[in-house]
Amino acid sequence: MSERLTIPREYVDWRTKGLWWTGDPITLEEFAARRHPLFSGPFTWPLMVLRASALDRNVAALADFTDRHGLLFAPHGKTSMAPALLQRQLDAGAWGITAATANQVLAYRRFGVSRILLANELLDPRALRTIVTGLDRDPAFEFLFYADSAEGVAVAAGAAAEAASTRPLRVLVERGTPGGRTGCRTREELLSVARAVAAAPGLEPAGVAGYEGPIKDAEGVRAFVRDLLGDAAAVAEEVGVARPVLSVGGSAWFDVVAEEVGGRPDVVPILRSGAYVAHDDGLYGRTTPYRRLPEGPDTLAGALELWAQVTSTPEPGLAIAGMGRREANSDQGYPVPRVLRRTDGTTLPASGMEVTGLNDHHAYLTVPPELGVRPGDLVSFGISHPCTAFDRWQVLPVVDDGDTVVDAVATYF
Repeated sequence: MSERLTIPREYVDWRTKGLWWTGDPITLEEFAARRHPLFSGPFTWPLMVLRASALDRNVAALADFTDRHGLLFAPHGKTSMAPALLQRQLDAGAWGITAATANQVLAYRRFGVSRILLANELLDPRALRTIVTGLDRDPAFEFLFYADSAEGVAVAAGAAAEAASTRPLRVLVERGTPGGRTGCRTREELLSVARAVAAAPGLEPAGVAGYEGPIKDAEGVRAFVRDLLGDAAAVAEEVGVARPVLSVGGSAWFDVVAEEVGGRPDVVPILRSGAYVAHDDGLYGRTTPYRRLPEGPDTLAGALELWAQVTSTPEPGLAIAGMGRREANSDQGYPVPRVLRRTDGTTLPASGMEVTGLNDHHAYLTVPPELGVRPGDLVSFGISHPCTAFDRWQVLPVVDDGDTVVDAVATYF
């Protein structure tokens, strides 16, 4: 039985993006219970929704993968920052939830997440003191975070001392890659930080961690993970960690990670992949490990759909849709047209349509003449990179395959 999160009560009202709501505020639960149809309910365009069947499929896929490969799973909650989706991931067997910032840790604690892995350095004394206090107050609370410098160790030790900690802060020493972001660049540096952690009152070395995402090929990822295994063994010997944590994992190479560390008795392997929960039709559609795995590339499905209306067809081959940078992320590529829905309700694949530019609230689309796109038609767009899509929508309706609202989730960015 997974832990039950405390999901804050949220409401839909006139401020809710994508809704034409003139009545009194109602809770998300009440809104979902009304089972509004997507195309004749109280919606206005553009609107981002989640497809329930794709969500279910994605959550089940990684739960099965990590279980079969002997990996603990702490999916990165930054993707959605939606407690209702975190609950789905925990219900499917996730060991804990990964955070990227102190604010995300604070949000997770408000939701009641009991195991948090902060995949980042934390040098904010106030945040660290609050975490130490939380550890003392709640025996079920488990927390891991990164350090890659003497300065980081000193700040954490100072915070633990000021808060008069009775439970240590557990530290993962991070290994980085040349030219990459955070993390020690050599084993010697990593062991120096591990020794500083072991010597600091109020701190405890727990293991090692790294991020393989920037590496461009499987053999490079494999070499990086093997270096981490060597780091873990060296830390275990140097500072006496019996079975060190080894945490890795973006969403592009978890197959290689599983091959190298899954089920190993000498480490506690924790995978952190998070983008899978919504997947996409761009970046991760191209890079998912399921393109290499026997389950096949369709194991995951893009669960986010951004519906926008064609507002103008001012010249041949050009259509303007009523969505832009305020509604659609484009940091890893423009939205991908998937379905064209005509004003009479008929649908067809949006083959040949392409987004070529975005303004604040306009999208430029090239359209083949055979589609006959007209003002008033709707287009369903997939997105690329879900981690920068959720933060544009505070409430997302969840629809079934009959295009009926069956749930609604709130995000907290």
